[in-house]
Amino acid sequence: MARGPRAVLLGALALVALVAIAGVVLLWPSGAQVDRLTESVPFAAPGVTFPLADVDVVHPACAGPAQRTGDCGLLDVTVAEGAGKGDHASVQVAPHVSESGLSPGDQVKLQRTPGADGADASYAYFGTERATPLLILLLVFVALVLVIARWRGLFALIGLAFSGAVLWEFVLPALLTGESGLQVGLTASATIMFVVLYTTHGFSLRTSAALAGTLAGVGVTAGLGVLATRATHLTGATEETAGILSSLVGDLSFHGLFACATIVAGLGVLNDVTITQTSAVWEIRAAAPGMTRVQVFASGMRIGRDHIASTIYTIVFAYAGTALAVLLILRLYGLPVDDLLATEDITEEVVRTLASSIGLVLAVPLTTGIATLVTPGPVAYQDKAAL
Repeated sequence: MARGPRAVLLGALALVALVAIAGVVLLWPSGAQVDRLTESVPFAAPGVTFPLADVDVVHPACAGPAQRTGDCGLLDVTVAEGAGKGDHASVQVAPHVSESGLSPGDQVKLQRTPGADGADASYAYFGTERATPLLILLLVFVALVLVIARWRGLFALIGLAFSGAVLWEFVLPALLTGESGLQVGLTASATIMFVVLYTTHGFSLRTSAALAGTLAGVGVTAGLGVLATRATHLTGATEETAGILSSLVGDLSFHGLFACATIVAGLGVLNDVTITQTSAVWEIRAAAPGMTRVQVFASGMRIGRDHIASTIYTIVFAYAGTALAVLLILRLYGLPVDDLLATEDITEEVVRTLASSIGLVLAVPLTTGIATLVTPGPVAYQDKAAL
């Protein structure tokens, strides 16, 4: 009944669980320190508020002589909620905002700055109110998940909510207070995977095998990410946000931030691959109880190779989609590929993609092997219920 491999698997997972719990306890950020940090970084100057306003008239962007009217790219608005309620104002917006489909009746967020010495307050465009369409989209997503996946979908949504809570309440504050990004990323990933996999797929050897494969893939991805970052001399600091963070958070390590981001980014794909592989192995064993473990492994790997090919496309396209604007700019520069690889933005995406892909590729045989070892052997297997 493969008791030896099963005992090793469950013992190893228990050890990892204890280490993850200890990591959460040791790395948990001080609430007081986080509060002091956030309170020391005000979002806006004192007295500045962000009221909600109704759009009355949209003056589209224009060029040439029409600009002389002074109405180009303006929104005429009326403050509907917050400070200055009832005020009428005209705010300048960028061309892409006025051409985004805004129409009278839509709502926007304004930045209201009080006037000095009793003068009237001034208004500026801050953003477009999008809560309603986003809420509808979210409700449609939740409804479809519940209707199609039913109880499994509900547990998946619970796991997703838990993952978001871990990121918001543990990962981000821990990084802000100067904890190691690598340790935070590994601890959070292990914690999330334990809860998400067992919540969504139930407590079973099948889930445990998938969890072990996922954790192995996470470890490979983290190790490769660290090594590649050092080898390529990446700073981890790109774009305007890096400058903002470095000026506001003195103890933030951008190398650690990049390592944590690489680990977290690959979790979803790893989870998908390992669950699929363990399910394939279990179904192969159920369909062919007389197959040897070597034959089960070989059959599972045939499925895994197809999964690897399709999932690598998923990773590459996902990263390319997020960096599409940067790629467009670089394409306009017309630089050779070797010159582009000298830029921080491109090299970060390449390292993140390759580290995640290598971890994914190695997770397939590792997960398939673990699942093959812990399933009943060809003689011991009696019926599907034994699994």
